[in-house]
Amino acid sequence: MKKEYKYTINGNKYEVAIGDVVENMVTVNVNGEEYKVEMEPEPEVEKVVVKPVVAKPTAAPSEAPSGRANSNNALKAPLPGVITEIRVNVGDEVQAGDVVLVLEAMKMANNIEAEKSGKITAVCVQPGQSVMEDDALVVIE
Repeated sequence: MKKEYKYTINGNKYEVAIGDVVENMVTVNVNGEEYKVEMEPEPEVEKVVVKPVVAKPTAAPSEAPSGRANSNNALKAPLPGVITEIRVNVGDEVQAGDVVLVLEAMKMANNIEAEKSGKITAVCVQPGQSVMEDDALVVIE
């Protein structure tokens, strides 16, 4: 399978055709001239198995005293991911912009900040829990 590209570098035009890679060698044709190119091997990536931390099932996530969190005041997940850290507890006072939890999505840690000032009345998730976009995370009233 040959891949063909056209490049302009410093005003010079190059037509480049790249042939199949066999082991670590590839044939590259630049403006009609053929080159054998030896590619460096890709670095070995150490595979790390990460197991999510699962809280002991001693209690469900904290909810409002009525048993149902008021989802109208809930801070919701902006994207799907896994909760890696919760930095608040029920009863904590937070200011708009305070980081309340960390959501890992697409191999990136995302600080989830309070959208308004108030009191945490419910924590709807726990570390290691997977959430979908728009799932309630914490309730701030």
